[in-house]
Amino acid sequence: MSGGADVPAVPSVQVVIDCADPHAQAEFWAAALGYEVEDVEPLARRMLEAGYATGADVMTRGGTLVWRDAAAARDPGGVRPRLYLQRVPEPKTVKNRVHLDLHVGPELVDSEVARLEGLGAVRAGEGRQGPQRWVVMTDPEGNELCVS
Repeated sequence: MSGGADVPAVPSVQVVIDCADPHAQAEFWAAALGYEVEDVEPLARRMLEAGYATGADVMTRGGTLVWRDAAAARDPGGVRPRLYLQRVPEPKTVKNRVHLDLHVGPELVDSEVARLEGLGAVRAGEGRQGPQRWVVMTDPEGNELCVS
């Protein structure tokens, strides 16, 4: 999207998460957020046919052609940011500088934490400031998130 001469372009936003297994992470985050794992097979086939990608760039997962080193989870309503999960060679070693906060309301925090634990998240701690309470968790690869 580009603006006119006096109007700057408004960028869209996606959140990128480095990980070891982008497909498993995309499945976790899709389930956690009510997103869908993005179907990239049509694009991957076009890129292969055009010579922009090779067989080394793709693999089959669950009978579907996917990018070997990346996956994405998308809000089916198109309102919330897309999550792009990319494979990186190094493991996570320190606390994330950016994390997702999942706001469900005080009455649903405990049930949401339990649901996320069922998906593979791990409870890492809890915080409180005045009436605000949050639970710090990690996704299956150790990336932090908070539930409040």
